[in-house]
Amino acid sequence: MPDTDSHPAPDPEAVMRAAQQFIEAIPHANACNMRIEEIGGGAAAISMPYDLRLVGDPRTGVVHGGAVSALMDTCCGAAVMSHPDGPAVTATIDLRIDYMRAATPGQRIIARATCHHVTRSVAFVRATAHDEEDGPPVATATGAFTVDRSKGAP
Repeated sequence: MPDTDSHPAPDPEAVMRAAQQFIEAIPHANACNMRIEEIGGGAAAISMPYDLRLVGDPRTGVVHGGAVSALMDTCCGAAVMSHPDGPAVTATIDLRIDYMRAATPGQRIIARATCHHVTRSVAFVRATAHDEEDGPPVATATGAFTVDRSKGAP
């Protein structure tokens, strides 16, 4: 029997457009040319193309870990905000990133995050970042994010 008190599911295309507009409004995400690949139900995938401006070692052409960190943090926050019990706004409380290997120069990096638990005040997230090369992830992350339903709510 359908739940008559629930709201209709949002249009996935509208959610994607709104999420991309939100990402484009964040200066660092816009500067890194981040793009929403998937979002909804507490999960998000955001990509970042290879860019010489993000290289940390000109000798090797490897993207700086700070750019990977920014990508993962942004993706984790998006996953939290897309969770059905997620907040209207969120901020990073704690984010642990383990760098597994250097990203392959010239390749796009994609982060995938899942918000796996939401309490009254904290959301917990896991994420991975991969480049286009098959193999182990570039980095993995676990994080805790604020849950604030009071801001931005109607």
